[in-house]
Amino acid sequence: MNSGKLFLGILAGFAAGAMLGLLFAPEKGSASLEKIAEKEGDFLDELNQKFDHFLEIVNSKNNQIAKDISIVAKRE
Repeated sequence: MNSGKLFLGILAGFAAGAMLGLLFAPEKGSASLEKIAEKEGDFLDELNQKFDHFLEIVNSKNNQIAKDISIVAKRE
């Protein structure tokens, strides 16, 4: 799966969840928005950390594949 598609899927899921949460929230909209604003920074930091970790794994796998191809190419 393309990492760009994965990231867009995560963002779309977050946006849909936030909208549904606002629609069905038991509090006033302004109170809900304040809570969302408070947690927004934490969520974005966590999302960035997870995405960076995902990219590290992908880069590691890519480097290993490149090494394996290099070894096989030298044998032939």
